[in-house]
Amino acid sequence: MPYLIHLLILISIYAILAISLDLVVGFSGFLSLAHAAFFGIGAYVTAILLTSLGINFFLAAFIGALISAFLALCIGAVLSKFKGDFYALASLGFGVIVYSVFLNWQDLTRGPLGIPGIPRPAIFGFAFADNFWFLVLALVVTLLVFLFSHFVTGSSFGRVLKAIREDEQAISVFGYNVLLYKLAIFVIAAALAAFAGSLYAAYITFIDPSTFTVTESIFILSTVILGGLASHRGAVLGAAVLILLPEFLRFVGFPTDIAAQMRQVVYGVLLVVLMMYKPQGLLGEYKL
Repeated sequence: MPYLIHLLILISIYAILAISLDLVVGFSGFLSLAHAAFFGIGAYVTAILLTSLGINFFLAAFIGALISAFLALCIGAVLSKFKGDFYALASLGFGVIVYSVFLNWQDLTRGPLGIPGIPRPAIFGFAFADNFWFLVLALVVTLLVFLFSHFVTGSSFGRVLKAIREDEQAISVFGYNVLLYKLAIFVIAAALAAFAGSLYAAYITFIDPSTFTVTESIFILSTVILGGLASHRGAVLGAAVLILLPEFLRFVGFPTDIAAQMRQVVYGVLLVVLMMYKPQGLLGEYKL
């Protein structure tokens, strides 16, 4: 049972990441590779505030989301001027810069040593120290993110995003400020990713820069592609499949170290097969 709870917590955290990235990639049509950076910003802000100042987890997570949203606003203003491959490359550059900050700003982040001893969340004297109660917290946050994202994409704002995805120039003819819409959804997605980072830091109780590399951004993007673009249920399904896949490899007889290495190979093969035979993903609305 503890092992199952651990997997469900990880699926919940990565489902939040997948849902938030799907707002940018699936509903808006912009290929972002910066999501691990916002994931890391939320984790580091929460970890630093909890270990250095001892403030409440939920306040720290909120501050982390605000800082992540502010940085997304700054970098998004630049990214919104790009399209297609250039957008992806520019977002990739931002991810590399943030990773370098995590690694080299040692006075604040402790560099490669990471930040240990991050306390679990607590509210009104109740601590989510037990993994079962942490799972309950993670599921509640995931449900709230799911419902919020569903509301956003189902609103008139979401319909404009889909129109931008279909034809950016055509929607601008009708007087819509395309750059403002692109920037707004990028900021929302960054804030949600920061919440996932806060949960991750509090659950693992240790973070270091190796968790927030460009490879992590590609993994999160893979969950979105596998589940299907512009589908919240698909994002959750994609996160569940890619979290459980390495565990399945372990159970079918691969040694632990080989199963970990095989994970990247299986991810690659799975995506190639998917692009060939089901390019819209498992539950997606659009093709990549």
